[in-house]
Amino acid sequence: MLPNLLATRRGRLAAFFLLYITEGIPLGFAATVVATQLRRMGVGPEAIGAFVATFYLPWAFKWAFGPVIDVFRSRRFGHRRGWILLTQLLMAGTLLSLVAVPLPQGLPLFTAVLMVHNTFGAMQDVAIDALAVNSLGEDERGLANGLMFAGASLGQAIGGSGVLLLIGVAGFSSGFVMVALAILAVTTFVVLPMKEALVEQVSGATETARAGWTQALGEMRSFALASFRSFLGSRAAFAGVFFALWPAGAMSLSLSLQTTLAVDLGMADDAVATLSLLGTLSSGVAMVIGGLISDRVGQRRALFVYILLMSLPVLWMSWALQQAGYVMPRPGGSAPIPALISTLWATTLAFNVAMGLMYGTRSAVFMDITNPAVAATQFTAYMALMNLAIAFSATWQGVAIEALGFPMTMLFDALIGPLGLVLLPALRRKVGVGVCDPVAEGRARWSARVLGLLCLGFVVWWQLHDRSGRAAGLVNTLFTLVFVASALFLYAGTLLQPLSAAGQRLSRLLALALLLVYARRFVPALPTEALASTASFVISAVAALAGLWLLRLGTRPWPGLVEAAPG
Repeated sequence: MLPNLLATRRGRLAAFFLLYITEGIPLGFAATVVATQLRRMGVGPEAIGAFVATFYLPWAFKWAFGPVIDVFRSRRFGHRRGWILLTQLLMAGTLLSLVAVPLPQGLPLFTAVLMVHNTFGAMQDVAIDALAVNSLGEDERGLANGLMFAGASLGQAIGGSGVLLLIGVAGFSSGFVMVALAILAVTTFVVLPMKEALVEQVSGATETARAGWTQALGEMRSFALASFRSFLGSRAAFAGVFFALWPAGAMSLSLSLQTTLAVDLGMADDAVATLSLLGTLSSGVAMVIGGLISDRVGQRRALFVYILLMSLPVLWMSWALQQAGYVMPRPGGSAPIPALISTLWATTLAFNVAMGLMYGTRSAVFMDITNPAVAATQFTAYMALMNLAIAFSATWQGVAIEALGFPMTMLFDALIGPLGLVLLPALRRKVGVGVCDPVAEGRARWSARVLGLLCLGFVVWWQLHDRSGRAAGLVNTLFTLVFVASALFLYAGTLLQPLSAAGQRLSRLLALALLLVYARRFVPALPTEALASTASFVISAVAALAGLWLLRLGTRPWPGLVEAAPG
């Protein structure tokens, strides 16, 4: 009979390491295998950067699954364990379905199915992270997070380097089968034998599996209340939002820029695969070491050093490219440049070590400021914001490479990444303070005003910007974040402010409309100019009304936060 790994310290560490392997597989496949082949087909860096970014988007918005996973549970299969079982089976199924999709002619369908796969992966990640927050002891979190991200690195090696090496031997099909079997092996030997202790729900509600939809929605409302209080209630939790949104140090040598540069410099597929494999393995080892060190010297102190170290290899590669006069991307099939290939090997491996030291430690910092009662919602939101930062970085770097060249893009990346360290001192939860501190209400008012001004700023930009310009996609990504945050804030107002019935309806209507404004990306494809003009007007009107209402909410009291403050 297989053991319940959650029952012992070593078992828990092993379980979360193995679970995170299944999370790294799809990202490794997209970022290494598909990106490499697209570049060999002549696709430009900007398009590849946008392609890679799309695979991080399900992870960037995985917070939407948090309340559902926190609320819906099964006594038979376990709270988070049931979700892990379901999503792993769906992940394996979608991978196997890709065997029938031909490339390159089937790339749109291939992309769509792989995005669905990543959505299931993001849902699984929500459940795993919540299980970790409620299962790991405080003295286990640094090492556990290091092992978890080491597992993700190994998964990326399987999905990336492993599949890329198999291309010349057995084609794509064997790779899909291999990664699907790897996921199912974890399902069989790790998840099925687990015995998870059920966590009490907010307000002592009965088990959701036996409750009707009305009660489930009521419980989700309670979770939403607890979540908003958790994010707005303390300086540490609030600062964590901005820290998660900032790039985790320099990132260019871990995104599509590195793969694009490797192909442009003349590296063959097996060399790209070997470099990716060694990079992910060295990063995985460093994650464990970084977690151990952070448990001894302090997580914030260690994280400060790790993030600074990430910029050094990027600066080295930028300088080497500039000295060699290699600035802009070259056409496919160009002759190899051995000296720069050697430098790329050295800098990529050094970068992966520094990045590995950082990863687990950064997550442990977020665990420390997370409210365990809403772990799936709050901690998942932090992780989702980190993935949004990755998607945004991949997008702007692809644009910058074609506009400024490789060296300048990498220089900007190395200088921008460490700026987030100014928030590090604020990421410390004060002892003896409840969910909300005395200034939580002021923090909520300030946030509503800033979001309102940003929504109004969008109206001006939307009417004046060049929708075919290179920066349009980049700015649109930023405003998507603004609209999602504003929608959540408007809903928070209906829970935490004494609004009239009409005010509550207006807030909810505007929140829904802001989420639907994501469809603005399809305005240029509308068949007639009149239809496009009408759609643009409606989008502007929604953003303007939401901005004005948010400014109004910023002047009103938030007793829902004051009442939660410790007496």
